[in-house]
Amino acid sequence: MFNGKVKNFKVEKKKMPFNITSIKTSSNGVWQGDNPLDFAFPLLIVQTTLILVVSRFLAFLFRPLRQPKVIAEIVGGIVLGPSAFGRNKEFMHHIFPKWSTPTLESVASIGLLFFLFLVGLELDLSSIRRSGKRAFVIAFAGISLPFVCGIGVAFVLRNTIDGLDQVGYGPFLVFMGVALSITAFPVLARILAELKLLTTRVGETAMSAAAFNDVAAWILLALAVAIAGDGTASGGEKKSPVIAIWVLLSGLAFVIFMLTVIRPAMRWVARRCSPEHDVVDEAYICLTLAGVMVSGFMTDLIGIHSIFGAFVFGLTIPKGGNFAERLIERIEDFVSGLLLPLYFASSGLKTDVATIRDAKSWGLLALVITTACAGKILGTFAVAVMLKIPARESIVLGVLMNTKGLVELIVLNIGKEKKVLNDECFAILVLMALFTTFITTPTVMAIYKPAREGTSAVTHRKLRDLSATREAAGSKDVFRILACFHGPGNVSSLISLVEATRSTQKQLKLFIMHLVELTERSSSIIMVQRARKNGLPFINRFRRGEWHDRVAGAFQAYSQLGRVSVRPTTAISALSTMDQDICHVAENKRVTMIILPFHKQWRGADDESMENLGHGWRGVNQRVLKNAPCSVGVLVDRGFGSGSPTPGPTATVAQRICIIFFGGPDDREALELGGMMAEHPAVKLTVIKFVEKEGLESDGNLLWIQELDETILAEFRSKWNGVADYTEKVTSSIVEGVLTLGRSGDYDLIIVGKGRFPSKMIAKLADRQAEHAELGPIGDILASSGQGVVSSVLVVQQHDMAHAEETPVAKIVQSDCEKYKADESSGAGEISKAV
Repeated sequence: MFNGKVKNFKVEKKKMPFNITSIKTSSNGVWQGDNPLDFAFPLLIVQTTLILVVSRFLAFLFRPLRQPKVIAEIVGGIVLGPSAFGRNKEFMHHIFPKWSTPTLESVASIGLLFFLFLVGLELDLSSIRRSGKRAFVIAFAGISLPFVCGIGVAFVLRNTIDGLDQVGYGPFLVFMGVALSITAFPVLARILAELKLLTTRVGETAMSAAAFNDVAAWILLALAVAIAGDGTASGGEKKSPVIAIWVLLSGLAFVIFMLTVIRPAMRWVARRCSPEHDVVDEAYICLTLAGVMVSGFMTDLIGIHSIFGAFVFGLTIPKGGNFAERLIERIEDFVSGLLLPLYFASSGLKTDVATIRDAKSWGLLALVITTACAGKILGTFAVAVMLKIPARESIVLGVLMNTKGLVELIVLNIGKEKKVLNDECFAILVLMALFTTFITTPTVMAIYKPAREGTSAVTHRKLRDLSATREAAGSKDVFRILACFHGPGNVSSLISLVEATRSTQKQLKLFIMHLVELTERSSSIIMVQRARKNGLPFINRFRRGEWHDRVAGAFQAYSQLGRVSVRPTTAISALSTMDQDICHVAENKRVTMIILPFHKQWRGADDESMENLGHGWRGVNQRVLKNAPCSVGVLVDRGFGSGSPTPGPTATVAQRICIIFFGGPDDREALELGGMMAEHPAVKLTVIKFVEKEGLESDGNLLWIQELDETILAEFRSKWNGVADYTEKVTSSIVEGVLTLGRSGDYDLIIVGKGRFPSKMIAKLADRQAEHAELGPIGDILASSGQGVVSSVLVVQQHDMAHAEETPVAKIVQSDCEKYKADESSGAGEISKAV
């Protein structure tokens, strides 16, 4: 009698079919003599944990190679399977026993079901229709030639691999053709995003063609499953060939029903869940999730795999609305992060590389890989060249279209499940999918570098250049700002800061960049799929959604105030390369200043209300500060602008802004920005220069810089006398003096220079431990936690390529001073020449 443990399984299996209902779910614990690995649920926990740990570790190892996560998950399954760890019989017997396979695969199938629902949800059929004939022709060529090649290879495999001659010609030919002709749309989008090719001509063409290919793949998969059922029934009698026709017709009727009946119903549900209706949408979301299961059951009932129903149901959901976003937020992380790796791992567990054991088998693997690559790449290349796409772009397009992924594995798993593919053929095709996907990124990187726009026009790299040119020319100039934000919490402070710089003396052109982290979540590329070709990253509308509409509305209202040109942009990138996007747009748009949000944001007066976005976003700011082609400002927001009305020409509420001046190029840049703010009628500007109580001993090395500081200050006081207040503050402690200003609440915003080329006063802070070194010594004091500072802070760094590397807060030696003096003189000469 079965007592909850699974013992002598092999013996029982030989005698009679194993009864899975005899497996108990949970154990009584080790204290009562039970081994948890002999029970279904504890074993499932161990299997899931092991799969996740191995796949995440491999993803970490593959990250420098810029490989998609699917590669690590498939390889992880192969490593855990009979190809590596599974060679140890004790390991397989205890961790992946055969009796646990139905449980693991059932849980994995649930994840697959909902993931394919998400794929359908994110695939916009209307965008496919708008893709044009070029993408359709390329997709058709990229499918038809590999499909024909796959049929040719199928004859070779069938006559060479033992056991395949027992499979019917029709199912095997179709499965082989489908396996070689598929392009993985989600994996391709991920690779294009990693390579920053999404908005190039190659990337857009590849995405459009892959979307056509994705739809064709599902049609071919349904055909393959229907034909695969045309074998023998469970009782052994021969099935009628007419059954396959009935399966296809029933599947077609199901698709028509879903698109004509369910789709309008889901549109009604989406409208009910829109922000305009104050309706609790939990019931609708639960109903939709149940609809995924029912749709999967219906297609399984028809004779097509259940994932087909989930995919079609996803197509019926309206795209881009609040309801679709809610669905994605509820299920994506759980499905993609936890359940889907189980499916990839189960595929790897079925893959036994040891079945490819002799030269003949390895020769067949080489044949399959060569045929798959040649068919896809050559077919795409030939058609692309005929469409007058340059040869290099055409070959890159072929390599990109050769990417395999999830649908490929689904095809192979169904083929193995239907007994169309045996172990050796299955292993060959899985390794083919791995190889073709693995080589995509390095191959494209080796042969293709997209051309970037040049900047032939005169670019003002710092605010001083802009002012000098305007005064010399006697005319208005354009002040170009690139303001970056993470989310709606940054919008109010950004608008208030930009508005404070607007005046009648110059035209303001504002580029707003929404920074979106490209994560492993598939939904992070939804926006990318609707991109327009406008550079890197693309300049486009914000993604539709509740808070996106608010953000877009705020900037649109601001742009209508007059004299302000607002153009929103979006950067979708991994945090490790986000700085490249920011600097590239700043270069192409000839921006004078970049404004970055600090990685910490305060929602109230105390530190408990602080929101920390993490070290990754801090690294983005650090790299932009190091590599920016213009001046940079980092905004530490403590509610700047949140209490004032919408800024504009008639604004009467004054923004109280203070500039702390110690000297040096960054402080002079901050003073230049203050001069722009002084022109605004709703800004009350104060400049405070700190002076040490004991007085400073004159230093010959710094004398020239001190004289330049005094000259700039004198010009500022002369120009803005009566408009901006000027105060000299005597202090014996710089830290306490600065903190007193920040804690007082007298100012909404305090502007400081970063101090890379520090004055002698700032150099005395060299021994102070910095919490945020990228802000410089004074910015770090005002931005540090636990200091009671209530004012927002803007840290300004002047553009200076000669001093792009961080200068330590220490005394300046003679050679550095002379080098800086020469740079300043040459910069002034360049401005006069340009004028």
